[in-house]
Amino acid sequence: MTAELGHGVLALWGALGFDAELMARYGPRVLAGLGATLALTALSFPLGFLLAVPLAMARREGGRLAAGFARGFSAFFSGAPLLAQLFLVYYGAGQFRHELEAAGLWWLLRDPFWCAALAFTLNTAAYQSEIVHGALAALPQGQREAAEALGLGRFALYARVLLPQALGLSLRPLGNELILLIKGSAVAGVVTVSEIFSATRYAFGRSADFEVYLWAAILYLILVEIVRRAVDLADRRRLRKLRPAG
Repeated sequence: MTAELGHGVLALWGALGFDAELMARYGPRVLAGLGATLALTALSFPLGFLLAVPLAMARREGGRLAAGFARGFSAFFSGAPLLAQLFLVYYGAGQFRHELEAAGLWWLLRDPFWCAALAFTLNTAAYQSEIVHGALAALPQGQREAAEALGLGRFALYARVLLPQALGLSLRPLGNELILLIKGSAVAGVVTVSEIFSATRYAFGRSADFEVYLWAAILYLILVEIVRRAVDLADRRRLRKLRPAG
């Protein structure tokens, strides 16, 4: 069945005017790059969000030290180029090999994929923390006052009142950040992670056929459109729930 599906895809590709032979030769490598792009994004975006929420809360509720750390983290990782951060993680880890081996972490950071995932996680956490912090700041002060009047503690205040509303306000900006992360994953190729763009460059280097870059553009376009439509659907459902009945 897999072989039949492969023949069907190649036939469709040829019907659309693309070179089916070129696709048969380099298509599997590009599709493997798609898998790496999806894996990097699926890993780093949610991990970044898990870091972003406490960072945003630290800026609003933490003391001077915690708030200063959160602001500094956000300023550095959102201000420095993603490529520079990737180099810092990938090449910097080697400078601390003995310490990492002693801590049992060298097996992880010697792998280019995990170095890229760590760099992307830290980078997107900075951007997501700014988004969540802005959404929390946009909530009416009366929300906090009402929750405190009901006797809710700080954890319950955020978990049950503030964060659910802030995440609703953050939905579209977070969707945009996910799209930027998908496209930004192309830099992972510089540390030998074979994502979409890296696999496409390999195919072009061997075939000298510019068509392979069109494949990459189509794949990125499909991924972005899927995210855009999913976010749009989720936001419409959220707004319908907020609309008064009747």
